[in-house]
Amino acid sequence: MDVRLTAEQRQLRDAAARLADDLGPGSVLDLDDTDRIARLEKAVGATGWRALRSDGASGVEVALVVEEFGRGLVDVPLLGPVLADDLAWGISAATVAVDGEARDARGMRQAVEIEDNRVLSTEIGPPAVGADLTRHSAELRGTPQEIGTLTDETADRWRALALVATSADLLGTARGAHALACDYARIREQYGRTIGSYQAVAHLLAEGLALIEGSVSVLRHAAWAVDELPPAEALHAARIAKLYCARASRTVCETAVQVHGGIGNTWECLAHVHLRRALTSAELFPVRLEEIDRGLS
Repeated sequence: MDVRLTAEQRQLRDAAARLADDLGPGSVLDLDDTDRIARLEKAVGATGWRALRSDGASGVEVALVVEEFGRGLVDVPLLGPVLADDLAWGISAATVAVDGEARDARGMRQAVEIEDNRVLSTEIGPPAVGADLTRHSAELRGTPQEIGTLTDETADRWRALALVATSADLLGTARGAHALACDYARIREQYGRTIGSYQAVAHLLAEGLALIEGSVSVLRHAAWAVDELPPAEALHAARIAKLYCARASRTVCETAVQVHGGIGNTWECLAHVHLRRALTSAELFPVRLEEIDRGLS
């Protein structure tokens, strides 16, 4: 495995990062800015990134884009449509359904899911805001229609991609929360010094960075494995990545709230938006420790 990104992959990552920085929410109030959301939706639609897999993108390339969107709290669908595209090419305005509910459903008209290796498509109702303020869910409506079938190997490879994509979102959300906490620690003063100069705060941020770097390593391998290893091995690597990234992201996001002190527990602070997204992504395609053959500390 070559862990280095190609020039094209770096360009893809940088383009996703610029879009997230330019049009992603910079405050909690921005989540209700319909003009910004419309511009963001138009920009994401123009990139064609929701059809990355049918355009031949690798698991690594999907992970790079999803990670940057998680970092910037991008609040229009990407993860759901990318997974739907890999499951059923050619269906427009589709997202994925998990546990009988359409996820990442803003602007989507139908949801696809796997049931006993059958690919089912179901119409969805209007999206509603839940715990995650950046991604909406919707109820399934009508009778599911079978639109295809998968072999066991193909289904396992898709599940590996789903775990990798949610792990990438968790990593990106953690990176965004950590950057938010570091920026605050540089400007917030207490007793005549910035709080980042105190070891108690600095150590928390250093531990968060170590968790992020560990997540990068385990995720990069799992993303590469989606296309390069046999499906069973790819799924195993993806499960390990999901467990690690879920735990790491929650810790980093909770640390960001803690570093912000009292203001971190207010609605106006973006730290809770990162934490909400991390908790929601952790529950998407959840993995239990018993599903892998060794524990994680």
